[in-house]
Amino acid sequence: MTTAHPQRATPRELAALTLGALGVVYGDIGTSPLYALKEVFHAGHVPTTPDNILGVLSLIFWTMTVIVSLKYVLLILRADNNGEGGLIAMLALATHAVRDRPQLYQALMGVGMFGTAIFYGDGVITPAISVLSAIEGLEVAAPSLHHFVLPLTLIVLTGLFAVQRFGTGGIGKAFGPVTLVWFGVLVALGLPHIADNPGVLVALNPLYAFNFFAAQPMVAFIGLGAVVLCVTGGEALYADMGHFGKQPIRIAWYAFVMPALVVNYFGQGAMLLKNPEAIENPFFLMAPKWAALPLVFLATAATVIASQALITAAFSVTRQAVQLGLLPRMRIVHTSVRDLGQIYVPFVNWGLYVFIVLAVALFKTSTNLASAYGIAVTLDMTITTIMTFYVIRHGWKYPLWLCLMATGFFFVIDIAFFASNMLKLFGGGWFPLVIGIAMFTLMLTWKQGRAMMSHRLRDEAIDLPSFLGAIFVNPPVRVAGTAVFLSAEPGLTPNALMHNLKHNKVLHEHNLFVTVRHHDIPWVSFDQRISMESLGHDCWQVMLNFGFKNEPDVPQALQLLAGRGVPLDEMDTSYFLSRDIVMPTIGDGMSLWREKLFANMHRNAAAAADFLNLPTNRVVELGSKVEI
Repeated sequence: MTTAHPQRATPRELAALTLGALGVVYGDIGTSPLYALKEVFHAGHVPTTPDNILGVLSLIFWTMTVIVSLKYVLLILRADNNGEGGLIAMLALATHAVRDRPQLYQALMGVGMFGTAIFYGDGVITPAISVLSAIEGLEVAAPSLHHFVLPLTLIVLTGLFAVQRFGTGGIGKAFGPVTLVWFGVLVALGLPHIADNPGVLVALNPLYAFNFFAAQPMVAFIGLGAVVLCVTGGEALYADMGHFGKQPIRIAWYAFVMPALVVNYFGQGAMLLKNPEAIENPFFLMAPKWAALPLVFLATAATVIASQALITAAFSVTRQAVQLGLLPRMRIVHTSVRDLGQIYVPFVNWGLYVFIVLAVALFKTSTNLASAYGIAVTLDMTITTIMTFYVIRHGWKYPLWLCLMATGFFFVIDIAFFASNMLKLFGGGWFPLVIGIAMFTLMLTWKQGRAMMSHRLRDEAIDLPSFLGAIFVNPPVRVAGTAVFLSAEPGLTPNALMHNLKHNKVLHEHNLFVTVRHHDIPWVSFDQRISMESLGHDCWQVMLNFGFKNEPDVPQALQLLAGRGVPLDEMDTSYFLSRDIVMPTIGDGMSLWREKLFANMHRNAAAAADFLNLPTNRVVELGSKVEI
């Protein structure tokens, strides 16, 4: 198997990867000071008394320490799937670990699918709240421009989604340096206020967080729903591990990100201790008046970078979900000839855009959006913890008591944050949840529909060796060239072959019956890509293996057969596919509305020929109807 990065990098490579991680991995969590502390006091209805300010600061510091430093950086980053991370990679690891327990396997698959679906809800709220909170700085820099905040936010977001089709290779090179400047500015804003009121540093003591809970348990519990905003983007540490590796992500967090965030949050707290009225927008009010407008521009750039990283992640997650059979095939455009990871998925891009514009128009301010934020984040955090337990227990074979201690501690914290955020369900939390449930319904319908369709095709199919044996009793006319028949199941006769014999009454001189398999590992190397079995009469059964991050290029993979007696001249090879038309029926299986939904998804899925990179001028599609 291959991994994304070598185990050891030179100091120069390590520095470059660390800088890249700053821009891509930490864009989201790095922009949380724009709104997190403010929303604790707004949404949490926490009075701005000195004890409460210190208690909240202590909560923020220890939340970052426990959730990010301990859970993600130290524990979760260890659970890599051949160097790859993210919810799909974790789902693959967890389900692989319990493959011999069918009920547990199905349960974990369902939980992982739901977590992946909820990611899209998070993907809608993050760009909306980030960009809106940055441009709201105009209200501090120039209060008369208040009415331009919403239009400017929509213009920035529209521009961001419009440029996706051109790729992010060139822009991406600027992400790291701009984000490094951003973290430097976070420190520059916070330090003067901490120097002016160094007593704020007592909040590093966890006793202040405990005392805050002891004195006002209900207020503190409600406040947790906004405190969690300081770790939004924590999932990105794990999701982007394959791009940068563990070491650069860890170095960036401990050396740059966490120190800068702590200094900025404590700077805001120090200012609030002296001027509680500044809670209206503490981040921008920390800056001197002359720096307010430049800070708005820098904050907007930083939030655009944070949003870009999430959009890119949405493209990658979608491609992985498609290849694992959780979503229909979609048109995927490669925006770089060198980096296969740089892709553009038009349907996902404009789908996200529509819902983000809807969120901005519906909620109007970052404070209102904060009420919608949190449920999706804490759900994904909880699901990651659950799946980590099964990975370390069943995959790594650690003792039960150790697994319970390692994940139980984080599970309790995740549940506390999730429970607090559920209080915001009717205040806006329903919005990303509805998106997530809709995506989960689509994914579950697609997965179950494909299983039903596959079952029906197997029931109606004829065994391939028997079929070939029968037709060669009185051989059909053989024509020059090679035919590649794509088949979902090895050993079964493809409908395309039977239709070709029925209508054209010929068989090619050489015939390959090819099944493409996507595995629950990120990469399958070339030496494991292909296996072949001779069926006689110049016919072969071929299996192609791809990981969920491999590009499923069938012609390229078949070139590995060179020298094994199979002629594959590009201009003399035809690819035959069955285009099945799904017919919903009343009876066993899914409810009729879901069967109709599946039929619609199947009909509108991207062409298999495009997904498998087949040459368009060499493809023959033969249709058939399948009742489910």
